[in-house]
Amino acid sequence: MADKMVPMLPADVPASEDLLLDLLDVSQTGLILFRPVYSAAGAVIVDLAYEYLNPAAQRMLAQPARPTESFLSLYPHSLPTGIFAFYCEAFRTPGTQQRQFDYRYEDLDGYYYLSARRHGPLLLVSFTDTNDAPRTAIEEALRQSQQAEQQARAAAETERNLLQALLAQAPVAICLYQGEECVIGAANEMMCAIWGYPAAAVLGQPMLEAMPELRGQGFDGQIREVLRTRVAFRGQEVPARLRDSRGNLETRFFNFTYQPLYDSAGPAGGVLGIVAIAVDVTEQVLARQQVQHLNEELAAANEELAAINEELYAANEEYQTANVRLLDAQLQLQRLNEELDSRVTRRTGEVQQALAEAEHQRGQARLQQELLGQILGQVPAIIVTFSGPEHRFTFFNEHYQVLAGGRAVLGKPWAECLPEAVPQGLVAMANGVYNTGQPLVTRETPAELAHEPGQQRYFDITAQPLFDAQQQVRGVQVFAMEVSERVLARHERESRQRELQAIFEQVPVPIVIMRGPELRVELANSAMSTLWGRDPATTLGRPYFEAVPDTAGQGFEEILAGVMETGETFFINESPVQLDRAHTGQPCLGYFNFAFQALHDGTATISGLVAIGTEVTDQVVARQQVQELNERLAAINEEMQATNQQLADSNHRLSRTNADLDTFVYSASHDLKSPITNVEGLLLALREHLPAAARAQEPVPQLLTMMEDAVARFQQTLVHLTDVSRLQQTTFDQPPEAVDLPALVEAVRLDMGPELDAAGALLETELDGCPTVRFSAKNLRSVVYNLLSNAIKYRMPLRPPHVRLHCRHVGQQVVLEVHDNGLGLSETQRQELFQLFRRLHNHVPGSGVGLYMVKKIVENSGGSIEVRSEPGVGTTFTVFLPATE
Repeated sequence: MADKMVPMLPADVPASEDLLLDLLDVSQTGLILFRPVYSAAGAVIVDLAYEYLNPAAQRMLAQPARPTESFLSLYPHSLPTGIFAFYCEAFRTPGTQQRQFDYRYEDLDGYYYLSARRHGPLLLVSFTDTNDAPRTAIEEALRQSQQAEQQARAAAETERNLLQALLAQAPVAICLYQGEECVIGAANEMMCAIWGYPAAAVLGQPMLEAMPELRGQGFDGQIREVLRTRVAFRGQEVPARLRDSRGNLETRFFNFTYQPLYDSAGPAGGVLGIVAIAVDVTEQVLARQQVQHLNEELAAANEELAAINEELYAANEEYQTANVRLLDAQLQLQRLNEELDSRVTRRTGEVQQALAEAEHQRGQARLQQELLGQILGQVPAIIVTFSGPEHRFTFFNEHYQVLAGGRAVLGKPWAECLPEAVPQGLVAMANGVYNTGQPLVTRETPAELAHEPGQQRYFDITAQPLFDAQQQVRGVQVFAMEVSERVLARHERESRQRELQAIFEQVPVPIVIMRGPELRVELANSAMSTLWGRDPATTLGRPYFEAVPDTAGQGFEEILAGVMETGETFFINESPVQLDRAHTGQPCLGYFNFAFQALHDGTATISGLVAIGTEVTDQVVARQQVQELNERLAAINEEMQATNQQLADSNHRLSRTNADLDTFVYSASHDLKSPITNVEGLLLALREHLPAAARAQEPVPQLLTMMEDAVARFQQTLVHLTDVSRLQQTTFDQPPEAVDLPALVEAVRLDMGPELDAAGALLETELDGCPTVRFSAKNLRSVVYNLLSNAIKYRMPLRPPHVRLHCRHVGQQVVLEVHDNGLGLSETQRQELFQLFRRLHNHVPGSGVGLYMVKKIVENSGGSIEVRSEPGVGTTFTVFLPATE
């Protein structure tokens, strides 16, 4: 025998990486190699990427060797079940971590035993499942109850997610205040945007600490008053000083409601907090104020224009009087000219005097015309006069010239100065007035000027014909007021109204608006129509109980009448309602949450109400199912407790029976030693006293030999029985100690030297992975000796024995493995291998006790032993021992 330990692997084995791959391929345990996926900051593991799955893992998970999808993509339920957290913890914690999980998602259903350990930048996971093992009735009941509990939790989670989504996606700002300090318990994004703070900065903080700018504005007092009186508070266009996007304070206006939120007992129970629902109406308030201001300015302008018109009328009368006087003067001049020949001398002075008087009158007329031009130029409106069919400019005030961009020229045609007036139909309007002699009035006429491309203006226009002394149309006078701001403001209001209508239609919450004492359906969004099971065309404009007759007689008449009478908001939670949504004539029961709020017409008069409904049938049915499942689970738990008690009683009785059996075996083996010793003495005496002739006569020698062999075997059996009876107690009595495993194996090799030499056996050891093992030295020596002895004893006759012994640490276990190339075992033999006194081969001596004692020693220490074998190839014994510190 060589003095040195023979290497565990022969020189002709494959390289270590190839050997590792072969071991992974033949392993019946699933093995996974993960690579952590980190967050953008690189500090948190957010997922795991697959690097490799061995064939066993591929079979158990039905995945390829290198799945392209990540761990959480394939198994998202690993988050709630804790498996992903376990992997992250195993990667951060030194050593091997082990855990058992029950996983029934993604086509997987079973208990999984997981062992994970970090290896450099990777995570190595070993796992087995119990899918192939039969389950007891208690396990099945427990699994069913756990599955029911998971379904209930999933339903509750769905309901919670739905409520969270409703809060987040609600088209109004919503938040929850709690307690006298008005602590902010929840707030959606719209409310945080109004406040000007992110949710993380305000949640869990008292309102005045989170938003100090609200101090002294009275909102906290209103919340406490609602908390004290339990009466909802509603504010209309209430001003509030809040931060804008730049952090500056600005005044905004809000319609809001402070509504008490009750616990499950309703108004008779406790108040969980105050729900605030707010709508920003700043733009509407400012727009209304602006319109009011514009109306006041327009009224003032109208008064000024009326005064100017009166002045213009008086000026026109004076102008006509001057013209009459001028005409009289011309007549007189004509008469004077006729008499000129005869009265030249006499009438010269009179003519000169008349001419001077006429000149004076014309001067006065020019002064009046200049004054009229100044007045018209200062009128805050557009005034233009045209003459002739070509509409040549005869007058325009400064406002028109500014509007025209300085292009208007007296005496030139309108179409020549402002050609864009032709395609826009403005010149055609003047043509109509000139040709018909009828005035024309238009409202909000659009116009676009060439020097202002893309800018639309709007005007209220009055065009009147101008007549000469013969009542013939000689021109057109245009008076216009620009109303662009009013039109654009109305368009903006209409656009916002359309947007609000679109938002109302897209809100996922069913909403209906009813007006008048008959509660006619004015507006119902698609969600409400779906809830009713009716097309909007069949409900709009009809009284509610005529449009939705299913709801009549279910108590809604009194509720709606009460809201219309008192104006108080009314809430119903989980109200049962019979609805025939499928129009089958068979109404179905559903459960709904309703909120009814009165609508006002700008005064205290109630003009209608708005109803908001949410169907909670699935949640109510799920809760009822959860309650039923809880009751069933309670019954199962009671049955399990009774079963556990029965098992405990049975275990106690079995323990007492085992103790009695151990005592009996020990006593029997001890008591039988004396009789068998006597038999042995009698045989010896018989052999000595028999005559030589009798001893030589057949079959006396053979019988004596057979009797002595039987006595020896019986004595050996008694020794084994005594060892077995003491095995349990001695195993626990042997404290673990630090054992030098290489030294222990070398000692066993020396003891077995003759057997190894006789068999020509080669023993290879690889113990670098376990230089020291904490175990009972006596018991560990027994385990090693029996395994090596069996490997030599049950060798193949036609080839030299080759035995490999190696040890390694796997997680929290020491794995000791003995592999031989001996006879091997069939499946039937492998199942009977560890039975007491059971021998599978009779061509070599043995008692059938050694492997039984090995198994008892290993299991009593908290370990386990496995066997893999193939007839004619060899056998591998794998011992798993706890790696105690």
